[in-house]
Amino acid sequence: METITQTNRTILFSEMNPEKLNLLTLIGDVRGKTSLDDDKIKEINETLLVESFGEFLEKFAPVVYSWCDANTGSIQYSLVNPENIPDNCITEIPLNEMNDLLNMLITLQDAKGSLGVANVDFKFSNVLDMISPKKIMEDIRQVRREVQYTYGQYMELDEEDPKRLDLGDKLNYQFEQASHNYNNVLAMLPLAIEDIKTRLLLGDGEAAQSGQEFKAGLLSMGDDGELKILEMKQEEGTQLAIVDDKINTSLIQTFRDDYDALNDNQSDYVRELVVRTFCPLGSTVESSVDREAEVNNYNTYLEFYKKSKDDFVKAVKPLIEKILGVKAFFDQYQVKEKGMQPKLLITNTPLEMMVKSSNLPRLLTYLNTTNDKNEFENTIWFGIVPDVELNQSGDGKLQRMRFAGNQKVKKPGTNSMESLATLMNAINPYKITTFFSFSTGEESTFNYVATEGIGMFKDKCTPLMKKEYSEFVVPCIPNITIIPKDKSGLILDKRMVIDDNGNVALSQEKEDVMKMWIEGVYVGAAYGAAGIAASWQCPEYLKQRFPNTSMEYPGVRYDIETGDNALLVTTSMTKEISGFTNAIKNSINNTGFGFVFTSDNAQHKGKEIKNVMVYKARNLLSDGTEFEPIYKTLLVTYIERMLRFYSGDFKKDKILQFFSNNPNSQKSKWDANRQYVNSLLQDGDEMDYTIDDKNGICNIQLTFSNTTRNLKVELTRKGQTA
Repeated sequence: METITQTNRTILFSEMNPEKLNLLTLIGDVRGKTSLDDDKIKEINETLLVESFGEFLEKFAPVVYSWCDANTGSIQYSLVNPENIPDNCITEIPLNEMNDLLNMLITLQDAKGSLGVANVDFKFSNVLDMISPKKIMEDIRQVRREVQYTYGQYMELDEEDPKRLDLGDKLNYQFEQASHNYNNVLAMLPLAIEDIKTRLLLGDGEAAQSGQEFKAGLLSMGDDGELKILEMKQEEGTQLAIVDDKINTSLIQTFRDDYDALNDNQSDYVRELVVRTFCPLGSTVESSVDREAEVNNYNTYLEFYKKSKDDFVKAVKPLIEKILGVKAFFDQYQVKEKGMQPKLLITNTPLEMMVKSSNLPRLLTYLNTTNDKNEFENTIWFGIVPDVELNQSGDGKLQRMRFAGNQKVKKPGTNSMESLATLMNAINPYKITTFFSFSTGEESTFNYVATEGIGMFKDKCTPLMKKEYSEFVVPCIPNITIIPKDKSGLILDKRMVIDDNGNVALSQEKEDVMKMWIEGVYVGAAYGAAGIAASWQCPEYLKQRFPNTSMEYPGVRYDIETGDNALLVTTSMTKEISGFTNAIKNSINNTGFGFVFTSDNAQHKGKEIKNVMVYKARNLLSDGTEFEPIYKTLLVTYIERMLRFYSGDFKKDKILQFFSNNPNSQKSKWDANRQYVNSLLQDGDEMDYTIDDKNGICNIQLTFSNTTRNLKVELTRKGQTA
């Protein structure tokens, strides 16, 4: 590990935020250059390299842009900043852990992991409810408690007290979080919906006061001891108002002033809504409410919120799935003590743009610098290409639409098989094992594979087989389901009705239930596959699972398919189904195609395994009967890089030393340490070499259980510079 310090640096060919710098821009013009200088590599790392999900959100700050269309009376969304719309009309919605949709999906993943139950048994509706107005209001109430508590402490201290200044910093942060909603009408809608419901129904409506007008009262006893509730007189209400905490009154004014300072186009309604939301006064009872107007407002808000939320989900889902993919990559690395921590370099440009003939030279110049030198800190070992088009055949003949059916719409942001092939052909010399997964949807899930098998995926990969680069291409199946399509519905709320007597209630009619569908959320299998392969490269990761791990070697020779290895190195993803049938598993085993995840029931030493496991880990190199395990390619690549380093770029005398019987030679050391789970040479492995002086070639034969891999390197002849 002293020579090659990492074997898991990963490059992700995907765009996350078009407003941020990308790899092509940072590399710039490369005419006349064969490599980049150290300062440029440092700048690229500082801008695009991340080592955690939190750092990814911070560096790339994924965002959705929204604006109002006055013609249609609707809110529009885009992942690209619209250039023809004034800046003051555009609202940026950050997609971070504070966003209700992303927060809900992450919570859902965590809940599934904690319970360890399959999709069929998991109550998705319980978590989906998190983006309903009611649940959003519950989150606001927690913010309200924290603001009021901090503000109360702040006001009790002297102005020059250092502790007061500390609390002031805390208040500034809390107000900043609250103020994100002030000029975002859509964010205020859930608050307005719950505010009207609270004022008209005095509750959530399920056990409300039958919608009858509320009058404040006091409990008392009559002269004969009878209990009575007397209507409160106006002066009694006034007396109560005087009792209001002065701190609360001050906080109300602070919120009003803050709203006014942040908004040029002020609304009295929104200003008071902000106050009622973040600082309600229990004694404040409105003497008169236009109930009919409030009911109309409520129903309008609810319908507008549903339509806007529907449009938002449709626009943002492709980006959300990529964000969750990055999280899945980092989630695989679960260790107590970090060692060779996986790092992800995000190109932040679409693959189609990257593989254009005018842009490829920039990528290749970068890889010349990282992968073609005897300096391995920045070497790229793995790649990720998500969302490769599946192009499922059988759309059927044109037919009359007698009933509402699915509309075939091409998913935005998918990558073509041609783009993937162009990329792999170009980067082949740099030996980057690239994991790719197919477009997300119902046709690439565990359920699909469990019923249909892997034949379709194998057929789709035919153009990538029998190519020089085939051993570096790893198809990953199936994709991971976060929310199944058929369980992605949630009830936002019910419409409100008012009767002839002015009584208000939530409608009990089925058609008045406001429901929305997220239409399923999935994560490409390539993220998890690359993440777990990058994780098992780390000796610390393996040591936590296997006592017989050497800290001197990375996991390039680790074979996930051997023995109980897959039971001990499981993914972070929870089982989705009860498993594949024996017929499906037999079809996978016949050729060992792809990097295949399994959701089978399994135990290890009496302990039930509740996570998705790796069933096969193969690339597209085939000997005619089966496909190659990825560890063979990784090991051959590792040995070639070690040989280049120790032989001074393949000098003959140094190669002879590398393979000599001297106990201190590299081969002798590897031979003597075969007992570890990550030993470079294990029982049954052999490594031999021959030198062809006439043609200046060194042939290295690596034998794994009767199958041989050849590595051919060109000797540096005398007179050549290293």
